[in-house]
Amino acid sequence: MGEPRGTAVVSPSAEAIGSAAAAQASGENFPVALRLLPGRYRRRLEAVYGFARAVDDMGDEAPPDERAQLLDELEADLGRLYQFQDPALREVPAQEGAPDAGPPGDGPQIGVVRALATVVGECAIPQQVFADLIRANRQDQVVSRYPAFSDLVDYCRLSADPVGRIVLYVFGAWTPRRALLSDKVCTALQLAEHWQDVAEDFQAGRIYLPAEDMEQFGCTEGDLAAPSAGPQLRALMAFEVERARQLLDEGAPLVGNLHGSARVAVAGYVAGGRAALAAITEAGHDVLRATHKPRRSRLAREMLRAYAVGR
Repeated sequence: MGEPRGTAVVSPSAEAIGSAAAAQASGENFPVALRLLPGRYRRRLEAVYGFARAVDDMGDEAPPDERAQLLDELEADLGRLYQFQDPALREVPAQEGAPDAGPPGDGPQIGVVRALATVVGECAIPQQVFADLIRANRQDQVVSRYPAFSDLVDYCRLSADPVGRIVLYVFGAWTPRRALLSDKVCTALQLAEHWQDVAEDFQAGRIYLPAEDMEQFGCTEGDLAAPSAGPQLRALMAFEVERARQLLDEGAPLVGNLHGSARVAVAGYVAGGRAALAAITEAGHDVLRATHKPRRSRLAREMLRAYAVGR
């Protein structure tokens, strides 16, 4: 006998990955100072991060031949969630090959999607920002090199900027102006993460350093396979770190545009980005020898600076 008509079906793998992601999110040390935030904000952010973690795990950790199907199932389940929301929130343009959400009567089946129901309803978060996170991971399945910096920034618009916009919705602080500043912060944070993980990404077959920049500084892909960075790569990383720092500084006035818990949270993001970039610089920009994490003392100083100064 088949499944009852009107019942959505998801694979055990999708639910298992989602459950593991939710558990990891609830215990993770987020860049925002969760312990300083009221419980309602912590719960909302944990639901959001659980979903984002599930997207990453389905696209990065699952067996390669299962990833596309898992992302399809997650996107279809997201569609089922939004079938029960305000129509104004369901504004994802139809794309060729996009999965069908299934019969209108179905509710979401994957735990991390079900967990979004309350926060989406309370905060009126549009479907597009969650869908963009899935699109970014689909891109990771087929794109492993970026010719120009502008191409990488376009990727960050899908992989990073939606998270910042979601955070603004979570705190009831979304405005078009704040969203633009948030995009700068989040793109800079994504760049900082890529610059920390150059060696790890290369081992996974991905290079986020723009090809045009590598050529400008005389770096080849072979240089990324070395145990430590040579002078050309160090010079390239100094350039990329400074570019990310400038972008972060352009978006940092968002902190001063916020109040209360929202200001604490976004100051935490800005501080985390600055501290991560500083850690790379303090290591002489050798991003191959180790993944350079910021010291807690530096992170605390940056947090105080961002919160007090508001940028």
